[in-house]
Amino acid sequence: MTGAIGRVALVTGASSGIGAATARLLAGRGMRVVVNYLRNTTAAEEVVADIGAAGGQAMAVQADVREPAAIERMVEQVQAAWGGIDVLVHNALIPYAVKSFQDMTWEELGGKIDAEMHAAFAVAKAVLPAMRGQGWGRIVYISTGLSRRPRQGMIALGAAKAALEQFARYLAQELGPQGVTVNIVAAGPVEDTRMGSVLDEKIKERQVALTPMGRLARPADVAQAVAFYTGEDNAFMTGTTAAVNGGMSMD
Repeated sequence: MTGAIGRVALVTGASSGIGAATARLLAGRGMRVVVNYLRNTTAAEEVVADIGAAGGQAMAVQADVREPAAIERMVEQVQAAWGGIDVLVHNALIPYAVKSFQDMTWEELGGKIDAEMHAAFAVAKAVLPAMRGQGWGRIVYISTGLSRRPRQGMIALGAAKAALEQFARYLAQELGPQGVTVNIVAAGPVEDTRMGSVLDEKIKERQVALTPMGRLARPADVAQAVAFYTGEDNAFMTGTTAAVNGGMSMD
């Protein structure tokens, strides 16, 4: 096998935005891509068609990543067609409330954290046996700069993603000896995504003004960082976070 040719990549939430851009890019680099989606069959099939037209291989598989039984069925379907999953890009966006702590209920805050972690936990549990068995795997979690830098109304998302990032680091520590890397891509505000649509124009203008690159991220910018982490030769980076925000924040 040369490079990534033949590797199987599962991208959750891949019918639009960052997930779709990532699916297209990984397919372009020779991976067979599973385009996971929740509801929008038409959009997922369009991503698959685009990949096919460009000479790649992809399949669309519906599954709610909050439901372990649905994840198991998805993984079984992929195994029947292509074998084990080599690369997991966990991008699926779990819904969340945008409001202040004062106005938020525990069901909204705790529910978001629980659903975020349940999905990350269940998908990893499902794909790891194959990765461990071959001594090679790549896991990338999509996060947000809001996990470290609060913004008004985003406490549910920021707290949940902070938990996700620490979970990823613990996985990296445990799985490193088994040849599996686990990394995080923390995106700043991204155009053409559901998260990006939460921002009003004044907030967008302020954020662009704070960004040395003079624009917000695009899904393709985030996909490039994901693809870097999934590379065949990128074997020694694990437990790290790539901030894709155009320099809006610098650590």
